[in-house]
Amino acid sequence: MNRSLSLPFILCIFLVFIDQSLKIWVKSNFALGESLDITPWFKIHFTENPGMAFGIEWGGVIGKYILSSFRIFAILGIIWYMIRLAKGGASKFVLISMSFILAGALGNVIDSLLYGLIYNKGLVYNNMYDQWMIYSGIATLNFEGYAPMLLGNVVDMLYFPFWKGILPEWLPFWGGEYFIFFRPIFNIADSCVFIGVILLYLISRKPESWSYRNSTS
Repeated sequence: MNRSLSLPFILCIFLVFIDQSLKIWVKSNFALGESLDITPWFKIHFTENPGMAFGIEWGGVIGKYILSSFRIFAILGIIWYMIRLAKGGASKFVLISMSFILAGALGNVIDSLLYGLIYNKGLVYNNMYDQWMIYSGIATLNFEGYAPMLLGNVVDMLYFPFWKGILPEWLPFWGGEYFIFFRPIFNIADSCVFIGVILLYLISRKPESWSYRNSTS
């Protein structure tokens, strides 16, 4: 392995470990929809996501298979690209930024690959009702399984409702409606992807920082 990849890959493994530890703790101790208030504006709120980030989903079971498969190919592509960047002399900042994105992709694909096999409960798609069906009680990690490989659901829990209230009537479209900011519930893996993309954007503002040789000269 290229020595410049050692730190990014170690960081990636650490981030995936933190992400999975929190997910397993939440799924093994919280009922679906249960919350734990950390502060007035930060809650651990357990929800499961059969789709993409922030609860976006489409296509039922087929869509889930396509999404999970895409994530696996994306991970392979990211690893290949990181190796290529390292061989081309990319700076450690670029590789670390990529490691955040890789950790996020890995963290969520592990849920899809394994959680349906190792837990006894999870969201399951019902063809009759054309929707994912919720379940009651707390899931147990007993390897009974609730879904085939690739059909496990991503565990989300980070919820930051900074503000709740009725919007002023004079606002267009949403005036007078109840509004929550920030509504989406996400996880550490999602945060890693976001951080990685922001870091790459900031680095792109200084093209010379992409090269290890330039960054050390």
